[in-house]
Amino acid sequence: MAILMSIDTFNTEKGDLSVAEKLLPNGIKRVYYIKNVPEGSIRGGHRHKKTTQALITIQGSCLVETDNGTEKKQSLLDSSEKCLLLQPEDFHTMFAFTSDCILLVLANEEYSVDDYIDEPYP
Repeated sequence: MAILMSIDTFNTEKGDLSVAEKLLPNGIKRVYYIKNVPEGSIRGGHRHKKTTQALITIQGSCLVETDNGTEKKQSLLDSSEKCLLLQPEDFHTMFAFTSDCILLVLANEEYSVDDYIDEPYP
């Protein structure tokens, strides 16, 4: 199931430094971000066969709903000091994006259309 965790953040006179290390098995192979999401839009709507992902809002906020076939939950990503770790089996949708939201996604696998499962759990 998806795990909401804190990212170590150090506040200094020179600014804040947030560090996320060793989040994903097999390291990070893909990095992308989502921004300028039109109001009312839903992103995601899938799960994976192999890919584990870490979601971090760099700016703004969004909600993420996850379902692993046994448990459903909703997580608010509203701080760059939070990270939502998605397991491959987590069917996930992202919605309620603020207009300034920038959602950073780190993945432990490169993109492959064959890794996607678009059907939600029954």
